[in-house]
Amino acid sequence: MNNSTPTASTVTEPEATTTPTDQASSPALESVTQTLTLEPADTRRLASLCGQFDEHIRQIEQRLGITIANRGGDFSLSGPQPSVAAASMLLANLYAETAEDKPLTAEMVHLALQQASLDSLAEASSADQLTLIRTKKCTVKPRGKNQQRYVRAVQRNDINFGIGPAGTGKTYLAVACAVEALLKDQIERILLVRPAVEAGEKLGFLPGDLSQKVDPYLRPLYDALYEMLGFETVGKLIERNVIEVAPLAYMRGRTLNNAFVILDESQNTTREQMKMFLTRIGFGSTAVINGDPSQIDLPRGQASGLRHAIEVLDGVDGISFTYFGAKDVVRHPLVQRIVEAYDRAEQNDQSSSNQRPE
Repeated sequence: MNNSTPTASTVTEPEATTTPTDQASSPALESVTQTLTLEPADTRRLASLCGQFDEHIRQIEQRLGITIANRGGDFSLSGPQPSVAAASMLLANLYAETAEDKPLTAEMVHLALQQASLDSLAEASSADQLTLIRTKKCTVKPRGKNQQRYVRAVQRNDINFGIGPAGTGKTYLAVACAVEALLKDQIERILLVRPAVEAGEKLGFLPGDLSQKVDPYLRPLYDALYEMLGFETVGKLIERNVIEVAPLAYMRGRTLNNAFVILDESQNTTREQMKMFLTRIGFGSTAVINGDPSQIDLPRGQASGLRHAIEVLDGVDGISFTYFGAKDVVRHPLVQRIVEAYDRAEQNDQSSSNQRPE
């Protein structure tokens, strides 16, 4: 008798519900449409406001979850009322800044969004909204409040931590968000990064080039990419370096702009490696750091960079933390019970060690 949880996904270890894109439908949500006319009409200033290929408009749309259409200086904003009102004020303020000769940049729009505290408005307006992630092959529907919260955090923050046991959808959803951002031209490339630490085994010398050496460690990310884009598309994107695979050690000295970077198995980073990785993030980039503090494979006595980052970065503006538990596991029901059993065992071990006389 098979007791596994049913899912529409075809991945070996599904971590989110997927449905064909052409059959997906969002729940009906009340929205408003507001018109805005920016004056005085000036072609140069409007071009600066919108950005190349309307990149600034897309940036505001993504952050606030609204739709913006314009013809010349006439703008139509559609979406939840709080976000539409906030976007209208933001566009007016940014247009005022274009009166100077200095053109607007993506960095300036990003800072304006941060300073205006618009994230809280977007969060409030979408509190009851079911977030769907649309990719080329399927639409991904996050399961439960934690997965919904995680996806919204990734869509609204530049640096995001997903912390919890295996099977809670951290990696799968991060890849889905990256693919959606790539298909919408919100980013230029996807980077898959992982520390090359063996899970308690010595695998010895691995033959092949860099990609072939790291591939075994990134197999879960590849599986998700293949499901969402197809084998042929993924292969072409890797050849063009639109999708890049690299061990964590190769990140030093780089600045990652307009990229979606996924660091998987981050519990196996050292403190120095975690700091190095976090300081690589450039403008227009999103970083997702996933890990399970209960499965650290570092040498005995080596502190985990993930645990240290949780303590150091707690409360830092622009960085989100989403914590998953055993109830969020979406693999075989036994996995949830296994995670709970290990949690109880660890708590008992800690209690015993605390009660031992010195």
